[in-house]
Amino acid sequence: MKEVKIGRVYRHFKGNYYFVENVAYDSETKERMVVYKPLYNRDDGRFIWVRPEKMFLEEIYLKDLIILLVKR
Repeated sequence: MKEVKIGRVYRHFKGNYYFVENVAYDSETKERMVVYKPLYNRDDGRFIWVRPEKMFLEEIYLKDLIILLVKR
C-alpha cells in the first residue's frame, strides 16, 4: 500500500494544494488518517483536516481516465 509522506505538498486533481502535517490513527479501528491543511485561503475558518489515508490516495475515474485524487 502507498503511504503519504509527512511534510510533502500534494495537489488535488481539481488544482488546490495541501500540506500533509502528520499521520494519525483512529482510536477504534487503528486506520491511518492523514492530517493535512489547505495551502489556500478558506473563508470558513477550517484550516486542519483529517481523511483516511486510503481515501486521500485513492484513484478516481473520470470519463474513462484514471486520475489520482492527489499528486505529489
